[in-house]
Amino acid sequence: MSASATRARPPDLAAGGEPFLFGLGGALLAGLFMILGVLALILWNGAATFWPRPIERVELRSGHTLAGEPIRSERFRPAGSAAESRRTLYRVGNYDLYGDEFRWVDEAEIGRRDRPGDLVLIERLEWGVFIGRLVGAETAGRALDPADAEAFAAVHAEARRRWRGMRALERDAIAEVNRRIERERLDLRRLELRHGAGSAIVRAAADAAESRLVHWRAEHGRLSERLERLRSEDARDTARVVESGGREVALKLSAIVRFYPANALGPLGAIRVYLSRWAEFLSEEPREANTEGGVWPAIFGTLAMTVLLSLLVAPLGVMTALYLREYARQGRAVAAVRIAVNNLAGVPSIVYGVFGLGFFAYLAGGTIDALGFAESLPNPTFGTGGLLWASLTLAMLTVPVVIVATEEALASVPRSMREGSLACGASQWQTIRRIVLPRAMPGILTGLILAMARGAGEVAPLMLTGVVKLAPELPIDASFPYLHLERSFMHLGFHIFDVGFQSRNSEAAKPMVFVAALVLILLVAALNALAILIRARLAARFRGGQF
Repeated sequence: MSASATRARPPDLAAGGEPFLFGLGGALLAGLFMILGVLALILWNGAATFWPRPIERVELRSGHTLAGEPIRSERFRPAGSAAESRRTLYRVGNYDLYGDEFRWVDEAEIGRRDRPGDLVLIERLEWGVFIGRLVGAETAGRALDPADAEAFAAVHAEARRRWRGMRALERDAIAEVNRRIERERLDLRRLELRHGAGSAIVRAAADAAESRLVHWRAEHGRLSERLERLRSEDARDTARVVESGGREVALKLSAIVRFYPANALGPLGAIRVYLSRWAEFLSEEPREANTEGGVWPAIFGTLAMTVLLSLLVAPLGVMTALYLREYARQGRAVAAVRIAVNNLAGVPSIVYGVFGLGFFAYLAGGTIDALGFAESLPNPTFGTGGLLWASLTLAMLTVPVVIVATEEALASVPRSMREGSLACGASQWQTIRRIVLPRAMPGILTGLILAMARGAGEVAPLMLTGVVKLAPELPIDASFPYLHLERSFMHLGFHIFDVGFQSRNSEAAKPMVFVAALVLILLVAALNALAILIRARLAARFRGGQF
């Protein structure tokens, strides 16, 4: 035998599967890098959005002066020039004066640039931020020196408390009186539909309602007078500011949300502004076409919808899977049902939205209105989009996930346990309840976690079944029946879409997109972590034999 024949053959890597294994590992690594990259991008941009920036005053060679926050710089080629130049985007604010909140400045046009310590950034309820110098203030006809920081801060805090009191008066006290008056009208209308407009019952009810309405109208007038008095007091507290071009503007103190000397903050001052902005973002309503303010209604709406979705999809999916796995005779019919369930998981979500709008809102909701809320017609109560119909639509969208996961969990329970329980005299339901379900519960919760995560991030069906750009009322309040499932609501996913693609000012909306996306990710992660914790505790109880 020759030496070449006795030489060891090189290993066949293809036969051993090493290239395939390397490919799988590389694909996994690439996917992880992409996910981590997206999360890092959202985290970096979202966390840095509220950090206060310095304000630069720029004097152009043309003689104009502007002041603003530098946002970013880039290289560009001016029109008609072969050479590249550099330009900087400034947030100049003062939209009510300039008609634009951002401005590009060519570095070649800048004559002088500095950061004066007296420039103040003022965040307002309307018209966005104002950038300028604070030159004076008046409160109740008395002049106030803006250099006296403590006195000015105290007056501003009092004006903000007055504004919150006016808003509470409008939205709570006066709104409650209006609800009472409307309730009296609807109750009387219901009696008219039931007994006829001229019946004795309706006349007696109308006389009793009129006596109550006299009280509520008087209360409405008293509250309105109090509100007008507060408004007149509020109009007397103003601050005088001068923008970089020299124009002086008077601003109501109550309309100033926050102000600070951007170039003289210091580390502790910057941290206070940063935390204050985060607190406002998480606890207040949006303003300025959702590009400023907070997202509390969207957070609450997302949480309420996800919880209601979970409560609806869990029993429906688990009961369906129990019947298919434990009770149904296996055959063509059951196989067809399983195929249909698997196909439902691939239906586009917008199709579910169209179905939810047509079946739930128009058909079911219209029937409910005709039977139980006829006095409110033609204004719909349940016959339009709302929290209930949106949650039911998403429950339909995610129920295939719960069914498949539950069936797999039930199938993982050893058959010997079922047979042992039946041999001891337990019924089939007792076996399922005491033996099968406790051991399948971790798998069932896994399916519920997947359904909850998908439902919380869906947007397309919600656009048709109840989500709105701005919801004036939360689905839960102190008015009976406290939980108002018929109300429209805000959702973080739709809020991101609306701010990112339907805002009048894309530059102002871009930071809010990252922050809202970060909050949505954290909210879904928190809900999933809670569900995973519950699943782990159930699994621990099972291992300890405590079922």
